[in-house]
Amino acid sequence: METVADSIYNYPVYYDLIFASDWSAEFKFLEAAFEKHVSKKTKRVLEPACGTGRLLFRMAKSGYDAAGLDLNEKAIEYCNKRLVRHGLKPTAFVADMCDFTVKRPYDAAFNTINSFRHLATEKQAVAHFQAMAAAVRPGGIYALGFHLTPLKGPQTDEERWSARKGNLVINTAMWARDKDRAKRMERYNIRFDIYRPSSSMRIDDCLELRSYTFRQFANTIKKVPEWTIEEAYDFRYDIDEPIEIDSETEDVVYILKRV
Repeated sequence: METVADSIYNYPVYYDLIFASDWSAEFKFLEAAFEKHVSKKTKRVLEPACGTGRLLFRMAKSGYDAAGLDLNEKAIEYCNKRLVRHGLKPTAFVADMCDFTVKRPYDAAFNTINSFRHLATEKQAVAHFQAMAAAVRPGGIYALGFHLTPLKGPQTDEERWSARKGNLVINTAMWARDKDRAKRMERYNIRFDIYRPSSSMRIDDCLELRSYTFRQFANTIKKVPEWTIEEAYDFRYDIDEPIEIDSETEDVVYILKRV
């Protein structure tokens, strides 16, 4: 098997397949969150760190004025080509999620699969929330999903899952490489094993993610007064079952309200 050490984000076809499995549950949850938490109607939506646009694309197909941004040019190219194939406007653009502007504010925004934790410092995190505050109108929301570091109980340090599309099969493994609680940095190895009828290859990558306890995240949000924590949910995506964040919480989707 050919093995390459590279960023998984440089392989948008494989990335999109691997992370597309939960799109329906996330999509339905987001629409319910718009209905429940956004003041007035939600028409315009923004996805920072949109990657291949697995959710952005579905939002646009459903009639939302949807746009997204990402640092990875290959992912943005993939996203825009798919939008155009379906007769939609190519609304994804290359930008830093800590430093971007939009022409006019959106009604809601979403970032659901840990991308926020790629921001390695408190300064970057605060800059991101400031940029998002300028990009979302008062009364709008930002649905932000990621893994907290629980202070009690077990923590998920390994995940394995597979995805298939026609003759393409991808087996994925992700496991903790090392964690530094003092520096609040965690590194995870992630591997794609890709199988086609006539070939196979392996992509090895290492993700560096900033860690947050529930108190650390609350303290970060307090530094950007344009946002308040409206509600929180877990990865069951049940809009009727908000959760109470505590020292054992790991999977969370925060609903941040723009004030």
